[in-house]
Amino acid sequence: MVYGYCRISRKEQSIDRQIRNVKKEYPDALIVQESYTGTKMDRPEWNKILRKIKSGDTIVFDSVSRMSRNADEGVEIYFDLYENGIQLVFLKEHYIDTNVYAENMRDKIELQGTDEDEIFKGLNNYFRKLAAKQIRIAFDQAEKEVQDLRQRTREGIETARLNGKQIGQKPGNKLNIKKESPAKEMIKKYSKDFNGSLPDPECIKLIGISRNTYYKYKRELKECVL
Repeated sequence: MVYGYCRISRKEQSIDRQIRNVKKEYPDALIVQESYTGTKMDRPEWNKILRKIKSGDTIVFDSVSRMSRNADEGVEIYFDLYENGIQLVFLKEHYIDTNVYAENMRDKIELQGTDEDEIFKGLNNYFRKLAAKQIRIAFDQAEKEVQDLRQRTREGIETARLNGKQIGQKPGNKLNIKKESPAKEMIKKYSKDFNGSLPDPECIKLIGISRNTYYKYKRELKECVL
């Protein structure tokens, strides 16, 4: 059995990309999806897979970061499943697939039932630690990519907002912000440049908007007056 496990952190996110990636390489995979953050202990759909899987089954992930909430837990899950005969596939990090690890361990030093076995055990444990280190590196890189993407998205939205644009709006339409109208009314009422007596810093603090937004609204108000 081949399972494709797809997870998003927030329900408003789209999970379609992960599903497409899994289906592209494994068309017959049974897709299991859920909207739970990796920091939550309980992931119902993931737990269902763990109850069902048996030796010889495969679990496919779009990325290693979808498997667990952190690198340490990821390493633990990886070896626990591997040692129970479960194949793990990571579409973005194929170099840590369990079949790659199995291939690397194929020539491991076999125990001989002699005094030298302690040395061999140490060497085998060393190989396992190397694999664990690769998994942690892959997990950290995947998490960094996610965080970088979120940061770029936030910066892009903020830049669009400051430029008076709204993501997805039609060309020529003005940005519609629910707080814009009342904020402008407060600027006209309290700013010393209009009908009030407060300087800009105090107005910004009173109204509770960012400095850039305040001056943008103030400039628009002056343009209306002119």
